[in-house]
Amino acid sequence: MDGERLIDKGAWWSDDTSAEPSGPARSPVRWAVVGTVIMLPIIVPLVRHALRDEAPLVWRVLALAVLAVFTACFLTYPVVLGKRTIRVRVLFCVGMILLGWALIAVIGFETMYVLLYAIVVISMGLPPGWVLVLNGASLSAAAVLALLAPDWLRWDLGEVGTVFGISSAMFFMGRLIRAVRGLRAANEEIGTLAATAERERLARDLHDILGHSLTTITVKAGVTRRVLETSGDQGRAIAELRELEGLARSALSDVRATVSEYREVSLSGELVGARAALRAAEIGADLPHAVDNVRPELQGVFGYVLREAVTNVLRHSGAGQVKVRFGRNWMEIEDNGSATAPVTAGNGLRGLRERLDQVGGTLTAEPRPGGGLLVRAEVTERPAEISGAPA
Repeated sequence: MDGERLIDKGAWWSDDTSAEPSGPARSPVRWAVVGTVIMLPIIVPLVRHALRDEAPLVWRVLALAVLAVFTACFLTYPVVLGKRTIRVRVLFCVGMILLGWALIAVIGFETMYVLLYAIVVISMGLPPGWVLVLNGASLSAAAVLALLAPDWLRWDLGEVGTVFGISSAMFFMGRLIRAVRGLRAANEEIGTLAATAERERLARDLHDILGHSLTTITVKAGVTRRVLETSGDQGRAIAELRELEGLARSALSDVRATVSEYREVSLSGELVGARAALRAAEIGADLPHAVDNVRPELQGVFGYVLREAVTNVLRHSGAGQVKVRFGRNWMEIEDNGSATAPVTAGNGLRGLRERLDQVGGTLTAEPRPGGGLLVRAEVTERPAEISGAPA
């Protein structure tokens, strides 16, 4: 992510946190107005100085042309540098610093502060390594002129120090802007990932809940229809309809709780539901009577596994018998249905694997040698969690 690249050493020389230069790149028109105001304090004196009578005409025209190009570069740098390669950006900034020195040469060495405008562009438009090289080279040249040049070229060291201080502030401001933009991009990506994860969670939970509940309701409705068509036993039919009503209410409550993130699956409750669903489908059920031998923190995820496995038995298997076994950190659901080939991972099995991944577990669904399917969920125990033999 962009935020991680802030600390990447390579970002000092290549493009770092943004494909665009820092600063007002997103509103170039507003920047042109603001930039003009910023440049007025130095444009006006430079124009007056360039138009002084003692300078030759050619020299004055050259000075005004360089000043115009320099000003245009400063006012348009967000557009020119936006989404350009690092090579183009470096060349543009080198041109800016050379234009600044050309202004100093043609107008006069007393106009050293014009370099600050080129330094701003470099600080906002380039990675830190290039900023240090270009700005450092310009400031070093200014320091050399201040110390070693003849008197008519020499600058005051205080002015050089002022330019150095402002340049340092611009450097850190550019880094700060890049850091803020990188963090903003990282936050947007985190928000997108969180929204995606929440959608996946809701889809997985609704699939697990509604798939099982609607399958059981369908089986119950079929039983009720057969009772009315064959025997006309109104008492049994009414009992089945009451169970249907209870299942529908329970499914509605589960959906509401899932949307509100308050629903918790109980392995013991899923055992009761599985027994009732299999009985209604006239499938023999060999189920445990207690879940005490399962680790408490795994009972929730094993409840989801049991629910999905029983739902698949009711929908697809054509089985007449189902056997469920639990261990401390594993469970198996075995049926004698018609499955003879590996099971294709649908939404249900994919959701179960995601749940088990969160607790360090695995899920396998393989055909049995004599027909049928064996679903096994297992969570690998860490050494600190093992306290004696499994129950």
